[in-house]
Amino acid sequence: MQAITFYGIEINAWLYAPVVYFLWVSIFLIIKKIVFSKIEKIAQKTTFQIDDILLGALNFPLVLFAFISGAFILDWLTPIDKGGELTKLFFIALKTTAVVAVVFFIDALFRNLIRVYGNKIDILKSGRGIAQGIIRVVVIGLGILILLDSFGISITPIIASLGIGSLAVALALQPTLENFFAGIQIMIDKPIMVGHFIKLDSGEEGYVERIGWRSTWVRFLANNVVVIPNNQLVSSKILNYYYPEKELAVLVQVGVHYSSDLEKVEQITIDVAEKVLKSVQGGVATFKPFIRYHTFNSSSIDFTVILRAQEFVDNYLIKHEFIKALQKRYNKEGIVIPFPIRAINYDQEKAVK
Repeated sequence: MQAITFYGIEINAWLYAPVVYFLWVSIFLIIKKIVFSKIEKIAQKTTFQIDDILLGALNFPLVLFAFISGAFILDWLTPIDKGGELTKLFFIALKTTAVVAVVFFIDALFRNLIRVYGNKIDILKSGRGIAQGIIRVVVIGLGILILLDSFGISITPIIASLGIGSLAVALALQPTLENFFAGIQIMIDKPIMVGHFIKLDSGEEGYVERIGWRSTWVRFLANNVVVIPNNQLVSSKILNYYYPEKELAVLVQVGVHYSSDLEKVEQITIDVAEKVLKSVQGGVATFKPFIRYHTFNSSSIDFTVILRAQEFVDNYLIKHEFIKALQKRYNKEGIVIPFPIRAINYDQEKAVK
């Protein structure tokens, strides 16, 4: 490092170099703080959050860049052992710091993106921590490989070893990886989503509590939870009561006596159904209920009453209240719901004997 002469006084490089470095870094950090504060005020007024995310990710890397730029300025003013071993070590240190700054920026950027948009993107709702971990491992791994390459260490054998090691790990963790990729398939294809009410292939019904990378949790109405591996879930048949919409038809089977006035039965049944849909929680008050006669049964004329519920679990209360109200109204109007009847023909039985 070269000495400089200031007003006839020779100043050793080891004396002025730290002062120049400190002044440069201090000025850089002050300018950064002033500019950042103004940009942050502008960013707070915007409706989107990507600018806040970028500012948060740039904060620490810019501090590292201030120290790197100070070292470059110092080397430009007074070269350190130009062409010597010290210069090589100096530039290796600068390159290392620069790579670390980039790694910190990318890591913070993706971490902030996942933190802000994790609850808005279905695929990240249940696996936000895992996604952050995977991204961090990838970014740091690439940073280490770049550093090793900058030190003159060949990374080709390392990459080859990673490939062989990854194959061995993949074979050892095949069931786990099957569930992992099945979970990704569920999150992308969206046959079910958190909060949906579904019926499993085995017949159980419940709410989707959580969709993880390995398994899906379904909470039954009895308030217990079944955990299903994702690879089994994607290969089974599922009835989703929330597709194409949450509202659904509620079907109630009714039978009346053969002597009943069917026009009167239809009018009274619809009247009761309308009142139930308007008064019972979960009923679709704007829906016009209707009935359809369909069977001459052994002791009754059977028909289906079609009502409508806001979602699947509401159908239980709607059926409950409708059956009570309908039976009370039928009794008042003299409409008979017949008991099942079996007739035995004794003459025919004697003839067989």
